[in-house]
Amino acid sequence: MDPGRPGPRLIINPGQAPRAPPALEQINAEIFTLTYGSIVRQLITDYEDMEEVNKQLDQMGYNIGVRLIDEFLAKSKVARCTSFRDCVDSLAKQAFPMFLSMQANITNWSPDFRECSLVFTDNPITEFVEVPEEYRDLRYCNMLCGVIRGALEQISMDVEVRVLGDMLKGDETHELRIKLREHRDERFPYRDE
Repeated sequence: MDPGRPGPRLIINPGQAPRAPPALEQINAEIFTLTYGSIVRQLITDYEDMEEVNKQLDQMGYNIGVRLIDEFLAKSKVARCTSFRDCVDSLAKQAFPMFLSMQANITNWSPDFRECSLVFTDNPITEFVEVPEEYRDLRYCNMLCGVIRGALEQISMDVEVRVLGDMLKGDETHELRIKLREHRDERFPYRDE
């Protein structure tokens, strides 16, 4: 990346009205990318087993997502999501641009609208990254799966998220598959009597 060029920009699909994400304090994209890479490298050193590294990345992402949803809801002023479809739409069109300066496209909906894919080609955490053959089982972007899972759990949606496509492994795009397991009713710990 050219140091004189600004970091990744919001990509807007034709036909969609541009909606700029709320301004957040930003860090340099290269620093973010290198920091994430250092975390992955340290996990590989600590655990050596790629399946355990993948679990750790997912768990770290989950912990981030549980906290990140509050900031997203406070700053985005998004209307209440009434369905899984609404939540995924907000995730792709508002949360990804807000936190990662990238746009995700929603594709491959299941007939019952309980499963879909988020597809993107611009992924700031994979810039400057090459995954050696010996780490072929590493799911480098697994932290994103955990972030989505943790965030949606906080709004009463139990989801399964997995990496289907990875440009680091030669796929044409990055693809995350999201499956709604359960949409629970909100329950409050107190009664208003």
